[in-house]
Amino acid sequence: MSENQKITKAASIIGMGTLLSRILGFLRDMVIANFFGAGMAADAFFVAFRIPNLWRRLVGEGSLTISFIPVYTEYLTQRSEEETRELTHIAFTVAGVLLLILTLLGILFSPLLIRVIAPGWFTRYPETFSLTVVLNQIIFPYLFFMGLFALCMGILNSVRHFFAPAFAPIFLNISIILSVLLFYSAFQKPVMTLALGVLAGGIIQFLFQLPFLLKKGMGFRFNFNLRHPAIKRIGSLMIPGLIGTAVYQLNVFVDTIFASFLPRGSVSYLFYADRLMEFPLGIFAIAIGMASLPSLSGLASQGKTEEFKETLSFTLRLVSFISIPAMVGLIALKTPIINLLFQRGIFDYFATEMTAQALLCYSVGLWAIAGARTLAPAFYSLQDTWTPLKIALICLAANVVLNAAFILFTPLMHAGLALATSLSSVLNLILLFRKLGPKLGDMGRRRTIQSLLRILLCSIPMGFISYLICSLGNWTTK
Repeated sequence: MSENQKITKAASIIGMGTLLSRILGFLRDMVIANFFGAGMAADAFFVAFRIPNLWRRLVGEGSLTISFIPVYTEYLTQRSEEETRELTHIAFTVAGVLLLILTLLGILFSPLLIRVIAPGWFTRYPETFSLTVVLNQIIFPYLFFMGLFALCMGILNSVRHFFAPAFAPIFLNISIILSVLLFYSAFQKPVMTLALGVLAGGIIQFLFQLPFLLKKGMGFRFNFNLRHPAIKRIGSLMIPGLIGTAVYQLNVFVDTIFASFLPRGSVSYLFYADRLMEFPLGIFAIAIGMASLPSLSGLASQGKTEEFKETLSFTLRLVSFISIPAMVGLIALKTPIINLLFQRGIFDYFATEMTAQALLCYSVGLWAIAGARTLAPAFYSLQDTWTPLKIALICLAANVVLNAAFILFTPLMHAGLALATSLSSVLNLILLFRKLGPKLGDMGRRRTIQSLLRILLCSIPMGFISYLICSLGNWTTK
């Protein structure tokens, strides 16, 4: 089986798991929209959930995985079984201790963290601020279990097992849904059911990995050794990789900070729009990026540069084939989609229109976000995490400047924050592509650009016809 076939097969498994998770995620968001709408309780939960959710995306889909897999793959292919097993024990021990310390500090300093995330609430909405702090403290242990889950995923993906990590996230959504439906009336503040559902879901996700690890012969023994050379290498790759993989998520995080100074509901509008963006990103872009990392790491360690470039070009064209039509479709059908999924209960038509504005501006950058998630694994497989870090810092600064400019000088409000994120994502993709050239030589830039343009030209009529059909029919309710 060729590397392209291996990537396609792995991406299919990851994509299927992500699709099921996203469907349940939308059902979860429909439940939240119905019971909590876009009011104070919803805003408080979305901000409280922002830190652990960001951690899941940075670690579970980012830095720990991309720093661990290249090193672990090297041990699997070039070291003895005993050395690989020892690395597994040390990695679990070190990760567990550090995650426990981080979790305790997060609970202790939750008030400070919320002041950083939503500074506008501390003086303007003190009741919302206090509720957010409590929710954040309940949710924070989720970080511990998601960190261990990410390590399990890195090990399983390295040995080409993708099923368990791909399907585990469904338990988070099921847990939240059941928590709200079963215990909504049991709490004086029903929003507590959301926080407890998140915590329970994180625990189940981690536990679901253990039988598959044991089946692969991966046991556990306490071995705290920070001086192990592999741990040092993983740490040196992970620290810059933490930011380098997180441009889009950090931009959304910055959007939340700015949104806390805008009218109530702004945080929720951005959250719901981001959820719709995550659907095609998770199923295709992230799935392909995760599936390609073991293959690219193996080719890089063996010095097969031409095969490396061909595999990377294939993954970039594959993800563009999906992300560009998805971008056009979301732009054309933004209002009917939001109306169908979220407009019920106290989530009214005004909330639908506000969320649609944010989704329009987020969607403009979908293709760039997907492309960056495909190019980034190329740097990590070459064990270069510093270049994506430098680019990420440039793009983050650009996002902050654009956020301030759109708020101060345009009437876009929360939609301006989403547009700033899209523009900074385009900048991120351009810089990644330019920096990869000197490392690999000619990557077939002209062929790639021509492929992107052909996909776009085919997608535009599809979007126009879809918009026309929705305009002629009564597809939305007020």
